[in-house]
Amino acid sequence: MVKAKSIYSCTECGASAPKWQGQCPGCGEWNTLVEAVAEAATPAAKRFGASFAPLVGGAASSKPQDLASIRPRDEPRLPTGVEEFDRVLGGGLVAGGVVLIGGDPGIGKSTLLLQALARLAEAGQPVLYVSGEESGEQIALRANRLQLPAAGLRLLAEINLEKIIATLQDEKPLVAVIDSIQTLWSDALQSAPGSVAQVRECAAQLTRFAKQTGVCIILVGHVTKEGALAGPRVLEHIVDTVLYFEGDTHSSFRLVRAVKNRFGAVNELGVFAMTDRGLKGVANPSALFLSQHAQDVAGSCVLVTQEGTRPLLVEIQALVDAAMSGNPRRLTVGLDPQRLAMLLAVLHRHAGVTCGDQDVFVNAVGGVRIQEPAADLAVLLAIVSSLRNKPLPGKWVAFGEVGLAGEIRPAPRGQERLKEAAKLGFTHALIPKANAPRQAIKGMTVIALDRVEQAMDQLRNR
Repeated sequence: MVKAKSIYSCTECGASAPKWQGQCPGCGEWNTLVEAVAEAATPAAKRFGASFAPLVGGAASSKPQDLASIRPRDEPRLPTGVEEFDRVLGGGLVAGGVVLIGGDPGIGKSTLLLQALARLAEAGQPVLYVSGEESGEQIALRANRLQLPAAGLRLLAEINLEKIIATLQDEKPLVAVIDSIQTLWSDALQSAPGSVAQVRECAAQLTRFAKQTGVCIILVGHVTKEGALAGPRVLEHIVDTVLYFEGDTHSSFRLVRAVKNRFGAVNELGVFAMTDRGLKGVANPSALFLSQHAQDVAGSCVLVTQEGTRPLLVEIQALVDAAMSGNPRRLTVGLDPQRLAMLLAVLHRHAGVTCGDQDVFVNAVGGVRIQEPAADLAVLLAIVSSLRNKPLPGKWVAFGEVGLAGEIRPAPRGQERLKEAAKLGFTHALIPKANAPRQAIKGMTVIALDRVEQAMDQLRNR
């Protein structure tokens, strides 16, 4: 019996090597090569099937065109009926678009997509839900529990790619959900479902089918223990939109963030609450990220952050305490720990505030992840407030990037941030001088700052 030949594929970029090595020769990442069965080379017609015609404009025989002569079509978006989901998508689904959505097990991916398809089916749109992880009876039980309208929602329990594509050709749905891409396998490959080769091949064939027929396909992807989508990183490059579910599975709130979107803005955030009727959009998400204190407390500062086109108010909490060992701890939840170390150095150098013998813990309330540098000023104010045990007034907000020279740099869309804070009843704002509004905002006192030292003076004088 001939022993199957093995190759080693990278889970990040999909590159292969004949033997295992610590570093991937393609992307340079360490310890990402996994063993897989080597696939025999097959002709494209046998591999993809005769039904897969080359993409328009992507065929080898196509000729170059003058860009000015191409007239793009303005395709209308298809709203799913779930407002927060449509916001993250950029207004709705696009014909021929491929969406990849990932998140921890049990966080609500299948629930959200089942709700969206049920509303589309209720509106008379042809849809298809393909499940490779659950049986039809299990999905029907979930639909009954969520009290979703099941009429018109077509369901297929299958993991063979060729059968799924044949069903898509027969049913001709407008939107199809594949749950999940890691469970599919193709006859063209010998490796097991979930392997790098199978995930890459199935995603490529489904994407090719979507572009050829105009069917919008939504792929559900598993995530690794680090929170990244499982499979090769090329999977994210193939699709048009990548969405991530965030939030603690033990909490009732869920966040859906767009990290890639060819048809809309990236870093859009959708906020949901998990109820017994499924995921419900939250009308005022800022209320989730603000703690309710009976009185002002030290170590708390409200940040006005920008998530895509939406300004959000998030409470930043800091705890500074004497270190019990010779190595003080620096711990962040929802913020970049490397940036915290930089901010502490700036605070010591330019404001004369030292935390060298103190443990510093910083947390963004509500499980949200703050990725923009405009959170720097709020983090510093919360740290100094905790260190001096002197609270900021409860109706104060702050935003601004802090540079290594101690300057406070402007943040994008400062006017929108201030208007959102004023709408929620905040009366004072510590902001970069470059973001100072030209016209006064009703009910808001703006304190424009150039340097970190000025921000510390504002805290010292309160």
